[in-house]
Amino acid sequence: MIDLERDVTPLVRPRTVAVLGASANRRTQGNGVIQNLQKSGFRGRIIPIHPTAEAVDGLPAAPAIELLPEDTDLAVVAIPAPGVTASLSELHRAGVRSAMVFTNGFSLAEEDAFRHFALKSPMMIHGPNCMGLINISDQLPLYPSTITEKVRKGKVALIAQSGSAAISLMNSTSVGFSKVVTMGSEFQLTAPDYMRWFARDDETSVIGIVLEQIKDPNDFARAVETIHAAGKAVIVLKVGTSDVGALAVQAHTGALISRNDAYECYFARCGVPTVSDYDEMIATLECFASRPATSAGSRLGIVGISGGETALACDLAAQLNIPIAAWSEDTAARIKAAQPGSTGRNPLDLGATVHHTVEQDAEAIDAIIEDEGVDTVVFVQDAQASLTPTMLGNYLPRIQAYGRHGQKTMKPVVLVSPTAENTHHRIFEELSPYGVPVLRGLRNGLVALRNLGIRGRALRGAKHGPATRGVRRRKRTATWIASELAGRSGPLPAELSARILTEYGIPLVRSALVRTKKEAIEKASGIGYPLVVKVVSPDVPHRSDIGGVELGIENPKMLRQSLERISRRVREARPDARIDGFELQPALTGRIEAMAGFISAPPFGALVLVGSGGTLVELEDDRAVGLSPLSLTDAKSMVRRTRLGALLGGYRNLIAKTDLAALAKLLSNLSRLALDLHEHLAECDLNPLLIREGSGEVTVVDALLIAGMRSTSS
Repeated sequence: MIDLERDVTPLVRPRTVAVLGASANRRTQGNGVIQNLQKSGFRGRIIPIHPTAEAVDGLPAAPAIELLPEDTDLAVVAIPAPGVTASLSELHRAGVRSAMVFTNGFSLAEEDAFRHFALKSPMMIHGPNCMGLINISDQLPLYPSTITEKVRKGKVALIAQSGSAAISLMNSTSVGFSKVVTMGSEFQLTAPDYMRWFARDDETSVIGIVLEQIKDPNDFARAVETIHAAGKAVIVLKVGTSDVGALAVQAHTGALISRNDAYECYFARCGVPTVSDYDEMIATLECFASRPATSAGSRLGIVGISGGETALACDLAAQLNIPIAAWSEDTAARIKAAQPGSTGRNPLDLGATVHHTVEQDAEAIDAIIEDEGVDTVVFVQDAQASLTPTMLGNYLPRIQAYGRHGQKTMKPVVLVSPTAENTHHRIFEELSPYGVPVLRGLRNGLVALRNLGIRGRALRGAKHGPATRGVRRRKRTATWIASELAGRSGPLPAELSARILTEYGIPLVRSALVRTKKEAIEKASGIGYPLVVKVVSPDVPHRSDIGGVELGIENPKMLRQSLERISRRVREARPDARIDGFELQPALTGRIEAMAGFISAPPFGALVLVGSGGTLVELEDDRAVGLSPLSLTDAKSMVRRTRLGALLGGYRNLIAKTDLAALAKLLSNLSRLALDLHEHLAECDLNPLLIREGSGEVTVVDALLIAGMRSTSS
C-alpha cells in the first residue's frame, strides 16, 4: 500500500482530462462530463478515448489509452465493471496522474482486483460508484449529469459519499459552494484527502461532510486539525446510524451503548459539530458561511416580537443543551429604560411593550449585544416566503434594523424563522449584505447556533495547538496478558479477570474462591462475616439473574444453607451450567452502587461507560460514554453528566457530597486497559462497583471480561 499524503489537485483542477467511456452516437456518463466541461467554458484539453470514432462530441478522439499525452492530469472512467481494473493499469502505464471512476456493479472478484490495484498504485483513484465533483470556483464540472441551476459560487465545500445527498443539498440551500465532491465507495482516495486540500483552498472557508463511515479515524482527525489550524470550519452529517442496536449481547455495558455512540464521542473529541439531517446541515452551513470565523461560545441572547415564540426558542435550547445568557444588571437596566414594562431578562419580548419604536428597540438590542455574557444574538422573526405584502412591509423596518445591528458587531447575529418553510427572498436580500443569515426552523437554527459554539471551542483549541490527551496509549501491553487472551472467546475465568484488572490498578474487593462447604467455612473465618456468596460458572455471566448471589450471610450455618440454595437455583435455571465453585466476599455497607465498563468499538478503539449500577442498570439507563483514552478531567466530566454524578455531588442532601477522584482514576485506568486490549477483549462490565459516601473510595465487587474480536463499526 502506498503510504503518502495524496495531493488531489489533478482531480480538482485538471488541465487535461481524458474520458474513457464516451459514445460517438448516444449520451453516456462520459458524454455528460464532456458536455458539462464544454458548457462551462473549460480552457483545458478534453480527450475522448474511443477505439473507432475519430471524434466524440466534436472533439478529436484518441484511439487508445497508450496514445494519451504523458501530462494527462485526469482520466474519467465510465465503462462496464469488468474492464475497469485493466484500464486503470493501462492509464497508470501511460503516465496519467489520476482517475475518477463512475462505474458500479462490480462482482466480488472484480472489486477485489480493483481494491488491490488501488492500494498499491501511486496513481490517485477517486470512486468508484460516484458522481464526480464540481469545482464551482473555477467553473470546472467533472460531473456526469445535469447540474442544478440553483447552485451558485460561494465559500462552502461539500463532500458527500452519496451523490443524491449532494444533489439535495445543492438544490435546497441558499449558501454558495466552492466545490462539491461525491466520494462514492472510496477504494483509494477518501474524504480526508479532500479535507486537507480544502484547508489550503482560498476559495473555501466552511466544509460540510455527509459520510457513511470513517475508515481511518487517525487520518480523519489529522485532516480536521489541518482545517481548524487554517481557521476554517467543518460540519458532519453521519448517516447509517439506524442499525444501532446493542453492540454487545453478553454484558450490560454493550446493552447500554450503540454504534452511534462511537461516532458521537469521536466527533466530540475532534471538536467537529454534527447534525442529524439535511435541514440541520443547511442551517449550519448557512450560519457558518455568513460570518468570519469566531472563537465565541454559544450563550444566546434571544430577541423577538412574540413571547410565545421566544419561550419556545428557550425550551428548544434547553433540550439541545444550549446555554441561555444571563446578562448583567447593567444590561437589564438599559433594557428596562428603553422598554418600559419589560422584565429586562432573557429572552427579550419586544412585543410586550406597548407603542415601542424601532429606535427604542435598538437601544435595548445594543445593550444585549454589548453584554460580555452574550456570545450570539438570535432574532426570532417570521420570515416565510408566504408573508403577505402587508406583513412584509410591516416587518421590513425591523428586519433592516437587525441587519444594522449585525453590521456593527463581530458577534454572530442570526435571524431564525420559526418554521422550516422557505424564507422570503426580500428578507434574505436585506440581511445578506450585513452577514446576518436567515435560518429556517427554530430547531434547525438552534442546532446551527449550538454548532457555532462547538466551532468556537475548536478554534480556541487550534490556536493553542492540538490538545494533549491526559492518557496516551501504552505500547507495552503485558506479554502475559496477550498470551493468556490469544485464541480465547467468551467470559474470562474470574481469576484471570482479577489479574488483568489488578495490572491496570482497578481496585477489587477481597475475595476467595471455594469449592466445598468445608473450604467455605474455613475461608469465611479469614474474610469475616457478614459475607456475600456468588456462584462461579463460566456459563453464568450475570449471576444475580438466576439467583446465583446471596447477601447478608452472618454465620457458618447460613453460609452452608446459602451454598445449597444457590446450587439448586443454578441447576434449575441452567442444568447445563458448569459450577466451578463459589466466591466469598465481605459485605460492604453504606456504599453507592455504580457501574463502569467498556466495549471494543473498531475502528475507534474502545468506548468507556459509567453510570448508576446494580441489578436495575439497564432499566435505569443512567450512563455517560467516552472514547478511550480518558484523562482524569475527562472521567470527572463523564461522571457529572449522569444521575450518579448528581447524587455523588450531594443532590438534595440525599448523601454527603462525595469526592470523585477515586472513581475518575478507576475510569482513566479502565480506559487505558480498554485501549490496550480492545483487540482481545470485546466487552467489560464492572457492576456493581461500590463507592463509599464522602471519601469516594471505590471497590469493584463484580467483574465480567469477555474475550473476542468485534467486527468493524459501520
